[in-house]
Amino acid sequence: MDIFSALQTAVSGLRAQAFSLDNISGNIANSQTTGYKRIDTTFVDMIAERDTKHQVAGTVAAYSELTNTIQGNLRDTGVSTNMALNGNGFFVVQKKSVDSGGGTAFSATNLYTRRGDFAPDKDGYLVNGAGSYLTGASLDPATGQTASTGPIQISNDLLPAKATGTITYSANLPRTPTTTGAKANGGLLPAFASDRDARVTDGNETGKTVAAGDDAQALIDNSIAGPALTVYDASGAPVSLQTRWAKVANAGGTGDTATKDTWNLFYADKSSVSGNQSSWTNVGQAFQFTNGQLTAPAGGTLAIESLTVDDVPVGPLTLDLSGGLTQYASSSGTVSTNTLKQNGYASGSLNAVDVGENGVISGTYSNGKTLELARIEVAQFINPDGLKPDSLGNYQQTTTSGEPLTGLRDTTVVGANVEQSNTDVASEFSKMIVTQQAYSANTRVMSTAQSMISDLINVIR
Repeated sequence: MDIFSALQTAVSGLRAQAFSLDNISGNIANSQTTGYKRIDTTFVDMIAERDTKHQVAGTVAAYSELTNTIQGNLRDTGVSTNMALNGNGFFVVQKKSVDSGGGTAFSATNLYTRRGDFAPDKDGYLVNGAGSYLTGASLDPATGQTASTGPIQISNDLLPAKATGTITYSANLPRTPTTTGAKANGGLLPAFASDRDARVTDGNETGKTVAAGDDAQALIDNSIAGPALTVYDASGAPVSLQTRWAKVANAGGTGDTATKDTWNLFYADKSSVSGNQSSWTNVGQAFQFTNGQLTAPAGGTLAIESLTVDDVPVGPLTLDLSGGLTQYASSSGTVSTNTLKQNGYASGSLNAVDVGENGVISGTYSNGKTLELARIEVAQFINPDGLKPDSLGNYQQTTTSGEPLTGLRDTTVVGANVEQSNTDVASEFSKMIVTQQAYSANTRVMSTAQSMISDLINVIR
């Protein structure tokens, strides 16, 4: 190696340190950029092939080293649509453009980012501060089914009302009910008259009603309070549903004369029940029990074709008892309710959105319902440092990164937070000092080599 080679090596050192300083400069400049991943510099020696006796230190080359796997700190923003990934992975985003007709279009190529400062634009699409649009599955709030895939759009449309279709109920009925008429009738509901018997003792039979007045009073005196809840008709109007359980048969007998513990469920035909002023309707099913377990209706569900309260039709609906309706001894003699809910609701407007750790965006409506609106798409890569950095905090897939793997896996989504830059300014300052010293040392090599060349020229003269 001669003096001129030393000059070339020093020049490569200057270039390498300048490259490093360029990366340091960019990292410091982006220390406050949301989701930014710093770029470190790695150096590689370039040695010419010689025998070991004459081997000399060679030139140097500088290369970028990505830090996509190093997470930045999470910062609470209070903005409900902001989100950060706690773990590996990237949000899948697309760029927006305007087509020839002036309409909105989105790129067919996916990009990937850790920048999660998403907020709705004027059309309800979730876009981050760099102009990238979050993709995923937009859901139908009423059904929870996927309505579309692609850029997520949060609609402010009024949530349509939903009529009650299912009442889910689980409870324990007392083996011996405590009723006003228990002493006279043994806790059972008697027949009012041969032509006014509202009981169903076996199977099912519709059309059994109890008239207001004396018959209604007899029902009240020989039954116990059942579930009371608000259901909704097709227009979303609330309807107060009042019910009573009446035991109509005790287990006993053998063979063809054997009977089971049997109950009937009645509902009031008025939402406001005052004494015996309301008529009652039997749902038309004999609820039968053996050793405390429900044996009828089969499957633990009952279809009620028509249910009318205050002359408002509600239904058809299903009474779901699969959670458990039992008849065990109870000292209170009353119903012990475990589950009571229905799936109807009034119309409502969107009040707020929330991002769950599973990546589901839910909306809270003015009617009190919280429904799923969208599910974000998250991609992971075998080699995330193989992604190609793009402008605006985005990354492009490369052959080095591998194919995207959809799903969160062990990663969680943190709502109302953003991921900060993983740049440590103090560390960058330390690297800058080292880089400056190395750069200065290379210039000293060049000045020394120049002095040696001048000495050589003077010898020739």
